[in-house]
Amino acid sequence: MKTVCIALIGLTSYAVPAGAELSAAEANRLKAAATTLHELRAAPDNGISDDLFKKAECVAVLPGVKKAAFVVGGEYGKGVVSCRTGKGWSAPAFMEMEKGSAGFQIGGNETDLVLLVMNRTGMDKLLGDKATLGGDLTVAAGPVGRNATAATDARMTAQILAYSRSKGVFAGIDLSGGSLRPDKDANASAYGKGVTAREVLNGQKGTAPPAAASFLRALGTGPTSTAGKK
Repeated sequence: MKTVCIALIGLTSYAVPAGAELSAAEANRLKAAATTLHELRAAPDNGISDDLFKKAECVAVLPGVKKAAFVVGGEYGKGVVSCRTGKGWSAPAFMEMEKGSAGFQIGGNETDLVLLVMNRTGMDKLLGDKATLGGDLTVAAGPVGRNATAATDARMTAQILAYSRSKGVFAGIDLSGGSLRPDKDANASAYGKGVTAREVLNGQKGTAPPAAASFLRALGTGPTSTAGKK
């Protein structure tokens, strides 16, 4: 009987998906990202340009970036990112951003950020272990207004267009010197250990958790899971 019980426990454990331990904090991060993206896309006069959004290869959303006591004089935030695949938007990967305060004058205690990654080169750099904004990735303030276009050379050649919202005000933002990196603990929780952000965003591995549904809807019509399995 003891042998049978051990075998049943083993089968039960095997049947549980590796990424079944999505925490409440991670689910809330996806929900907040969905709300932020929906609101910034919906604003007719001071939101994200529809034309530029349609051209973006990836979209990263970091809701509620705030001052962090353990990063002296800097800002810290967590968010999610999704990239286009042959079947629509990928399952979202969890990301972290960190930046020193110099030149990061955004006002308010918390700021919502949306980053449009505009080309494959930017996407490839984003999928590395750590990307420096303004260094590895060129960044420009995104033009506001749903009908706005990239009117300057900087915006037309930038790998990332950045949008911010602080206390209801939309504006461009200087993120030079900041860094983006995968949130490895959150990604392991969502997709299983050993699954990288690159594999998730390329559509190779990982199935989007149910909590990601609202974020994927905010991105646009598309599948809620990637082609691969954990």
